Amino acid sequence: MYQKVMVPLDGSELAECVLPHVEAIAKGCNTKNIIFLQIVEPFQPRGGTGHIFSEGDVERINAERKAAAKKYLAQMLSKVKCEGVNVESEIISGKPAAEGIADYVTKNGVDLVIIATHGRSGISRWVLGSVADRILRSSHVPVLMVRAPGCVPGI
Repeated sequence: MYQKVMVPLDGSELAECVLPHVEAIAKGCNTKNIIFLQIVEPFQPRGGTGHIFSEGDVERINAERKAAAKKYLAQMLSKVKCEGVNVESEIISGKPAAEGIADYVTKNGVDLVIIATHGRSGISRWVLGSVADRILRSSHVPVLMVRAPGCVPGI
């Protein structure tokens, strides 16, 4: 049913709570491909910090961010046990997380997105924002939102 599943990860333990669900869906749905995706937003120096960043500094910081994402995704790939499934990772930079994820889904024929959520609602979601909520609202494919353990439901 779900041949290509995409799992956005941000490097947090909260995001990793989806891994058992990914394994179960891959097994139960005879999934062929799982893509772990991380969005690395480019470093943008802000004024008023007292620091002046050269173009080389910015390039180095961005390269370090991508290297850290690559290392993290390699660790996640080693944690997932999905026999017979092609599990890979991808890093995207240059766009805000929700927009980058939505574009990836559209351009790469993803059948299902599995993403963790804090389960915020109301004012806290509005103030803090929710990448998961924006994915849910903009996606043209099913989105499985997994509430992280310990999250308190809000109204």
